[in-house]
Amino acid sequence: MTERFGFQLNATDGAARTGVISTPRGEIRTPAFMPVGTAATVKAMMPESVAATGADILLGNTYHLMLRPGAERIARLGGLHKFMNWSKPILTDSGGFQVMSLAELRKLTEEGVTFRSHVDGSKHELTPERSMEIQRLLGSDIVMCFDECPALPATEEAVAESMRLSMRWAQRSRDAFGDRPGHALFGIMQGGVTPELREESAEALKSIGFEGYAIGGLAVGEGQEAMFGVLDYAPGFLPEDKPRYLMGVGKPDDIVGAVKRGVDMMDCVLPSRSGRTGQAWTRRGQVNIKNARHADDPRPLDAACTCPACANYSRAYLHHVFRAGEMISGMLLTWHNLHYYQEIMAGMRAAIAEGAFAAWEAEFHATRAQGDIEPL
Repeated sequence: MTERFGFQLNATDGAARTGVISTPRGEIRTPAFMPVGTAATVKAMMPESVAATGADILLGNTYHLMLRPGAERIARLGGLHKFMNWSKPILTDSGGFQVMSLAELRKLTEEGVTFRSHVDGSKHELTPERSMEIQRLLGSDIVMCFDECPALPATEEAVAESMRLSMRWAQRSRDAFGDRPGHALFGIMQGGVTPELREESAEALKSIGFEGYAIGGLAVGEGQEAMFGVLDYAPGFLPEDKPRYLMGVGKPDDIVGAVKRGVDMMDCVLPSRSGRTGQAWTRRGQVNIKNARHADDPRPLDAACTCPACANYSRAYLHHVFRAGEMISGMLLTWHNLHYYQEIMAGMRAAIAEGAFAAWEAEFHATRAQGDIEPL
């Protein structure tokens, strides 16, 4: 096991990359998909089940954990890994995005953000320094800078002003993070959909110096075409020898498109959230298990899938337990979705290593275009 944080690039195919991030808690194979464990749990999943899907790393939410059960309490109980029984690496976001999207009565200044909790209305202040302290108390392996994420569409002036504030906060985050061997701090590039602002942001981050770099401010309503437009150039502004993390993405075709453009890490609530609402992601596209067509169907969700939902249960059963509001419904569909997402990542890693990414991608899109199997 390594005592340090590092990144090794093993192969490239076009802009697509595969490699390994090493941490004291284990290796993360890239491109990597990180399931989201918002409140110290991936909803409807046991930690060992998440690991069984092939996940090397989870994401935890600073905002949610600071409000409940509290970062100091988690630290007293031995840190987030022990608290949630997950021994592999954890990345924590900075709380900035949730403050913007969830908190009530928030007030933004140069110093940071004051807001009222969406849980109980209590008043809190989040600054770059406090965000670093909370993430240190949680004990996460990869820490994110505190930034402001403006919702798009916004004027270019507003995006520029927000990005420059985030860059000042990035310097303060770096200063407050201090020297923590084995732990990494990632900077977050902002700048909306404007190449000049993205480049300015990347240059500011590189001059501060980080162990990895995130592309923030996408997947906030701009649409896939605009997102891919930014990803056509933004990863190239970042150092080649450091991991690149696209925050909050996405659907399977978003993920494949991001990796094609040079992204190494992603996270999204979609596979788990969809699982709880009766949506399954399969190699042939989306399946809505609540539809009546599945009520008498003895076939699995996906005959080629080895997850427990597909190996042991029929569409008819999955339809029934969803309709009946049974807890196992969300458990099985979430497991399937997370398994499928990790299968995509493994497929891309192998294809990039073999120099066959274009062929893999073509087959991925062709299979999805077929749509779901014909009803019986």
